Formats: sequence, structure tokens, C-alpha cells
Amino acid sequence: MGKVLVIGHGRSGTAAASLAGELGDTVEFADGIDLAVASPGVRVMSELEYGCRELKKRGWRLLAVTGSKGKSSVVKAVADAINLAGGLAVPCGNYGRPVSYVALAAEQAGWAVVEVSSFMLETTSLPPGFFEAAAILNLQEDHLDRHGDVAAYHALKLRLWTMAKVRVGLDEPCDVDPALLAGSYFDNPVLRANGLAAAALMRVAGLDDAAVSRAFAAFEPLPHRMAKVAEINGVEYVDDSKATSISALAAGVEMAGERVEGGPKVRLVAGGLPKGDDPKNALPILTKWVKKVYLIGHNAESLFFAWSKVVDCEVCGTLEKAVERARREAVNGEMVLLSPGAASFDQFKSFEERGEVFAQLVKGQGKQKHE
Repeated sequence: MGKVLVIGHGRSGTAAASLAGELGDTVEFADGIDLAVASPGVRVMSELEYGCRELKKRGWRLLAVTGSKGKSSVVKAVADAINLAGGLAVPCGNYGRPVSYVALAAEQAGWAVVEVSSFMLETTSLPPGFFEAAAILNLQEDHLDRHGDVAAYHALKLRLWTMAKVRVGLDEPCDVDPALLAGSYFDNPVLRANGLAAAALMRVAGLDDAAVSRAFAAFEPLPHRMAKVAEINGVEYVDDSKATSISALAAGVEMAGERVEGGPKVRLVAGGLPKGDDPKNALPILTKWVKKVYLIGHNAESLFFAWSKVVDCEVCGTLEKAVERARREAVNGEMVLLSPGAASFDQFKSFEERGEVFAQLVKGQGKQKHE
């Protein structure tokens, strides 16, 4: 038994404290802290590592997924596939339940499919081969407000491969037939690489091609990822509120453009709390597909200055005004896309709330909340 200090009383912190209590440790909480400074004699460990080590002791096998975008969808696809094939899999980590809660609740061992964030990797140090396989889906600009620069952010992500038996993603060879993705959420140029990575992880878990194909056919996407909200007077309204980085915005716009085809027909609602990535990285995609951008949130003015020379932009400030303006101006065959490219916390409690408010406004059921 030992003494464990848990910093933060959110979902992960509460889960770690619960697991520590079950293991016989004395637990103390420290909440409301923005920076923790530890002396060299104190071991610092993420909740992810704490829970994963305990799962391993209890006979679980673990798969890990990280990357700049698409992690949660891949984790869900892999866990759903294992369960559909008659196995036992739990999505956990950054998506699903905190890993420590899975360890607490487990009555039998199965597969833990773990979404791993760069924040978690800052304080995670697991031995080589700990994960049966780890996928790094993509490496783009994100969380530079936390990590300082792209090199540091990418280095954190790449650490995950040092903890795995099998490497999946990026330039690693993949012999998965793309036909297995046919007709699924992943069957498009933007998400195909993520789908192939998911299929590779399914194979590590013992699924054959027939089971993999069935899983993709049955896959239901997570909310707020390119989700159709409504079609009104020939205009499609799509919620991609989970796009909280410029790279995710670009991917959303690319997918939207492929759906409407025939030139710039996307009316983009963007803006929020920036994460340090460069908005100019989206310019080629905006030029190709976007007819007009309706800007909201904290960085509306800075996005205007970054984009307005190549694409029509209007600073709207609020989501309510942006939806109203887009509704008035959109014509048959166009799409109004909420793909903010920024975090939501300047105006909303979460990206989920932002997407829900968008849907309500599109359907004429509500107004934007102001805290």
C-alpha cells in the first residue's frame, strides 16, 4: 500500500482515485491546479498508464490509437468489430470510459481499445511490447498552445510506437484490401487511411476479412463528425463540431466538397478558441471548395485576416447569427457546414454542445446560449 496524490477531480482523476482505493492505497486529491511541479523523487504517472498497467495484470490485451484526427472513430470501429465477432472489447481512454474504470468494473478479461492523447503521453511510460498493436493515424498541427511546437507534439505521438509489438499507420506497410471498407463511413479519400488502420488492428485482434467487412458495413459514426442535421430547400446542413483543429477543418471541408461536387458549394461556419495551429494551412482547401465563410468565436477576426483575401468571409460573432446568414444566402445544391477548426470553450461547454446548438438553430428550435 502507498499514498497516491490524484491531481484533478474530473473523469480520469476520479477513476484513478477509485482504482487506487480498491488497490488499498491512501488517496488524496488536488483540484483546481493549472501546473504541477514535482521533485525528482516523486514518480508522475498518467491515469492512462495507471489503469493500463492494472488491466494488463488482470489478463487484458490492449490496442492503442493516437493521431491528430479520427482517433475516436477508429477506436469505436475496432471495439465494435471485436464485439460483433463475439469477443469482448471496451473502448476507453480519451474516448469511452477512463481506463481505470474499466479495470475496476472488469469481471472477465478482453480487449481494451485505448484512445491515447498527446496530453496523456506526456506522463506515460510503458515498456516495449506493452500494447499488442498501436496505430498512429496521422500527424498534423494541433495542441501547439500546450506543446509549444509541431516537433514536440509529433515526438509525443511517436512515443506510442515504442510501447507496442506491432506498428500501424503512417508509412508502415499495410496489406489490408481497401474493398473491405466499401460503402462505409471510411470509404472516401479523407478517411480511407484511418479505415485501413482500423482494419489492421482488427486483424491483430484475430478477425478475418469476412468479419472485418461485416464490421465496416455495420459501423455507425459518432455524433458531430460530418453528421447530416437536415436538408432544407435543397440545402444540406452538416455538423462537424468535433473538428477542433485547422487540419480537421480542412478534412471536413474536403469531405463536404466531395459530397456536393461541381465547384465551391460549401458555406463554412468556423471559429472558436484557437489551439496554436496556423489557419493559413487551410487556404488550398478553402479556395477549392468554399463559397463563403461565416466566422464565430474568439478567433473570428484573426481568421478573417488569414482567409479573406482568397475566400469571401463575414465576421458573425455568434453561431446564431452565422446560421441565420448562411440560411438566407444558401441555394439549392449547396451545403452549410459547421467545421470550426477550433475548440469550443470560448462560447460553449463542449464541442458536443456546440453541435447540438447548431442543430437546434438549423431546425429553428433555439438560440445560442451565452454564458
